[in-house]
Amino acid sequence: MAFNLADLAEHTADAVPDRTALICGDRSVTFSELDARANRLAHHMAANGIGERDHVAIYSLNSIEYVESMLATYKLRAVPINVNYRYEDEELAYLFDNADVVAVLYQSSFADRIAAVTQRVHTLRHLIEIDDGTDTPVRSGAVDYESALAEQSDERDFATRDDGDLYILYTGGTTGMPKGVMWRHEDVWRALGGGIDFVTGERITDEFLLARTAAEEVPPVGLVLAPLIHGAAQWGTLGGLFKGVTNVLLPRFDPHLVWAAVEEYDIAVVTITGDAMALPLIDAMDQRTYDLSSLVALSSTAAVFSPVVKRKVFDRLPNIFISEAVGSSEGGFNGMRVLSADSDLEPPDDTGGLLTVAPGPNTLVIDDDNVPVGPGEIGRLARGGNVPIGYYKDPAKSAATFIEVQGARHSVPGDLARVELDGTITLLGRGSQCINSGGEKIYPEEVESVLKAHPSVFDALVLGMDDERWGQRVTALVQPRPGEEPTLEELVEFTRGRLAGYKAPRELHLIDEMPRQPSGKPDYKTVRSLIQARDNNQPSES
Repeated sequence: MAFNLADLAEHTADAVPDRTALICGDRSVTFSELDARANRLAHHMAANGIGERDHVAIYSLNSIEYVESMLATYKLRAVPINVNYRYEDEELAYLFDNADVVAVLYQSSFADRIAAVTQRVHTLRHLIEIDDGTDTPVRSGAVDYESALAEQSDERDFATRDDGDLYILYTGGTTGMPKGVMWRHEDVWRALGGGIDFVTGERITDEFLLARTAAEEVPPVGLVLAPLIHGAAQWGTLGGLFKGVTNVLLPRFDPHLVWAAVEEYDIAVVTITGDAMALPLIDAMDQRTYDLSSLVALSSTAAVFSPVVKRKVFDRLPNIFISEAVGSSEGGFNGMRVLSADSDLEPPDDTGGLLTVAPGPNTLVIDDDNVPVGPGEIGRLARGGNVPIGYYKDPAKSAATFIEVQGARHSVPGDLARVELDGTITLLGRGSQCINSGGEKIYPEEVESVLKAHPSVFDALVLGMDDERWGQRVTALVQPRPGEEPTLEELVEFTRGRLAGYKAPRELHLIDEMPRQPSGKPDYKTVRSLIQARDNNQPSES
């Protein structure tokens, strides 16, 4: 018995072969078709010398081919490597080199960028080009994706796999160059993919259970909006496939296309990344009428979902639920909560709307001595149980992140949290983004949540910029609503009515569009560069 990602997908294909597995644009595939196409691709890669533990990069927008490529690679016991499609040449060359990539599957619109970096990666020996409608011939030296499949068998005649096959997810976090988080298949499935029930904590002990359950009852249709280059989208999609869910994919996030898809395919669950997606989705609902009667829940992961924004969702969709999950690429699932329109969304005075959740299995909050903290105390979020092996080719970072707590190995990636009196935990954000101003610690997400409640603010991002007097000054980047131009004085007054005065912004920058990563997470590198470039704007103090 093996809790292997390829095996789990094959079990479901055998259990519900004729059910639609994926829909993207005007294409769809059943579970049996998805499995057969992944088999053909796997045979092509094997025929070109790609095998166990080889690293295969996937450089694509959301597509059926992206999922096929992942599954094909797992079938060979090889390792898919996610590639951020916004990377420029230097970042791309770094990732390919750091990951020791031997093959790249890429969409034809990225062919020029591939050509610019391939000669710099000594391990790279095979290219497969996916036609995405770009009117250009296949790049010299590459193989056409569909031609590669057409030449191969769709049989499952692969070597036996096991629980310890390798899964790697490259994550840039909020700053710095990307790092490859290494997991065993069973561990990542239990931490992120449904191998442990996120509500009850019960562990699945039968590798065929999910497939049998899928055959007994048809699960609701799902739509995961984040790009598959990110862990939240990979596990929303893979976890759904293991359970027999029909998943709808969109190449890029477009709020009107989201609601059109919900209407067309009777989608029940849409997975978003907090305010970054919820705000445009709200605006789209206000601009056009859609039949959203099939929608049961919005599931938010990986980003701030402010109380004021959740209330706007419930005002328009009063019969749905909102679930919020907390996790990370390095730590897996850490907790969740479920809200309805009747839930109390007003934050206590001392939280500023920060997310408070029931902790998941093996979740702790620890102090600097790696001892669990008590109620009312702040510490670092830690998760035990099934945790990663470490970071690829980075033993120092691995030793700092994966540590022993109470005699067991835990993942401690740097997120700060407070234990509440009732045992719940309040997330305070990544420690590296915590602002130290005049000796006071300020958590950006609580200030952002307050700013987003201002009627003139569409989106907001808060960070600490160097300051000679204060050490760091609270700096706000604000995307106003159309026709609005809030001043620093207005936002300071608004913030001080809800948070301690020292948390109010001392500097304000208005911007037309908020810089964010494709996942919806803040693009801190771009934000800092933008603010530093405005060096003629001196900080305003209040």
